[in-house]
Amino acid sequence: MKIKKGDTIVMTKGKDRGKKAKIIQARPKDSKVVIDGLNLVKKHTRSKKQGEKGQVIVIPRAVPVSNVKLVCPKCSQLTRVGYSIIEGRKSRACKKCKSLID
Repeated sequence: MKIKKGDTIVMTKGKDRGKKAKIIQARPKDSKVVIDGLNLVKKHTRSKKQGEKGQVIVIPRAVPVSNVKLVCPKCSQLTRVGYSIIEGRKSRACKKCKSLID
């Protein structure tokens, strides 16, 4: 997976299309990411103790990586991620301006 935690992305599909946010969790096994403040769903919880009321909590759900696009920190454009080998190390690079992303 070419997108990591802390990257700034833009949603390309879904109800939050066009919104910009940061990734708070990456799940490479599922090919999904959790984005801060996007794809929010309401979760109903039961009361833990007697006399206490249940609650409705708003939490972000995971989104497939194919539904997001990375924003390059240098050129501020939506881009795909490529790799370049510099000094024997493989690092991520912007496909548009060719600058390193780490």
